[in-house]
Amino acid sequence: MAEFVEVHVTVPDRDAAERIADVVVGERLAAAAQLVAPITSVYWWRGEINRAEEWLLFMKTTAGRFDELAAAIRELHPYEVPQIIAVPLVAGTADYLEWIRRETSPEPGA
Repeated sequence: MAEFVEVHVTVPDRDAAERIADVVVGERLAAAAQLVAPITSVYWWRGEINRAEEWLLFMKTTAGRFDELAAAIRELHPYEVPQIIAVPLVAGTADYLEWIRRETSPEPGA
């Protein structure tokens, strides 16, 4: 896996999105979280096709922090099986990637 990842999570509403974003950024599990306005999701669940309005979070972190980030999201998430996926960042500007590394360090300023 790449050193840096963007984690995608869908949630049922803005409150859930803000709660998760505040906690994971506050705990330095993600350097940043962006909340995307309502989206429409179409998906299979328990043998039926469903449609729901959801919110989408994009979170930037290091691959090394993914497991901790996923655990925190799962703890806060209202869904039985939340979408928590990591997409590798294959390139980025050196200063931005260094910022992600610094802001997700368990020891600030490290």
